[in-house]
Amino acid sequence: MIRALCRLHPRIPDTEPTMYVLITYDVATATDGGQRRLRRVAKTCLDYGQRVQNSVFECSLEPTQLVQLRQRLIDIVDLEEDSIRIYHLGRNWRARIDHYGTKGGFDIEGPLIV
Repeated sequence: MIRALCRLHPRIPDTEPTMYVLITYDVATATDGGQRRLRRVAKTCLDYGQRVQNSVFECSLEPTQLVQLRQRLIDIVDLEEDSIRIYHLGRNWRARIDHYGTKGGFDIEGPLIV
């Protein structure tokens, strides 16, 4: 939709703004199905961001990617037993994160060295 508008109105940028979100989840793992859901949730989050703690991911996403990620996670979990929390930190996320202790902060927008 936005790209279609950009062709009509050249002043509108052709990319959607990137936002920073924090994804946390708690999956009941008492059953084999729960353990499978936990692995699937983690793998799905890895498709979109970086793990910063066991059940916590930081993601830099376009709005459409956030919609896709949210739906994929909802399709995986059992909403009667599991929970997902999505914190929207926006584009000015650096001013909203304080980190203390080990595992230094991760700059998701920094250079990637492989």
